[in-house]
Amino acid sequence: MAYLPTLPEKATLLDVFRMFPETNRPLLEFHEVLLRGPSPFTEAERELIAAYVSGLNGCRYCHGVHTATAERLGIPQGAIAALLAGDPKADVPAKMRPVLELAAKLTERADGLTKSDVDAVFAAGWDGQAYYHLVATVALFNYMNRLVEGLGIELDQAYAGVAAQRLADRGYLPLIEMLGEVGAGPSRRKST
Repeated sequence: MAYLPTLPEKATLLDVFRMFPETNRPLLEFHEVLLRGPSPFTEAERELIAAYVSGLNGCRYCHGVHTATAERLGIPQGAIAALLAGDPKADVPAKMRPVLELAAKLTERADGLTKSDVDAVFAAGWDGQAYYHLVATVALFNYMNRLVEGLGIELDQAYAGVAAQRLADRGYLPLIEMLGEVGAGPSRRKST
C-alpha cells in the first residue's frame, strides 16, 4: 500500500512520475542516457546491474521489473536469483563478476570500496568510461530503491511484465511521454 496519501492504493512508479513530473522528467532522461545510451556495457548488462542492486536492497518492485527486463534483453533466466543467493556457478560472464562484486560493496556501504575492488574491474578489461557507468548505475538504483520503498510502491507481477517489455523494447523515453502535463503535480510555492 502506498504511503503517500495522494497516490492510488496500488500505485506504480509511473503514478509517482506523473504526480511529480518536474523532478521525474530529468530523472527519466538520465535513465535513458545511462541505461540505453552508448556505453561499454550492453543494455542487458546495465539492467543486470540494476536488478542485482535492487535485489541486494530488497526492493521487490525494482528487482522484479529490472530482472524481467534484463532477462528479456538476454540475461539467462535465474542468473540474477543465483547471484543473490551467492551461487558461484551463477550464469554470468567472468568479466561481469568483479563489476557485480563492486556493485555489491558500493550498495552495502558507500565508503566500502578499496583500490583492489576497482583494480579488479579494470583487470577484467573494463575502461574508465565503463567504471563511471557502473558507479552511476549503482548510485541511480540505490536512489530508485529508496524512492520506491519510501513511498510504499509494491510489485504487481503482471505490471512487472508489461513494464519490462516496454523498457526492453523501447527504453525509458516512452515514460516521459506518459507523464502528461507538467502542471498535474502538487502546487508550487513561490519563493519570496
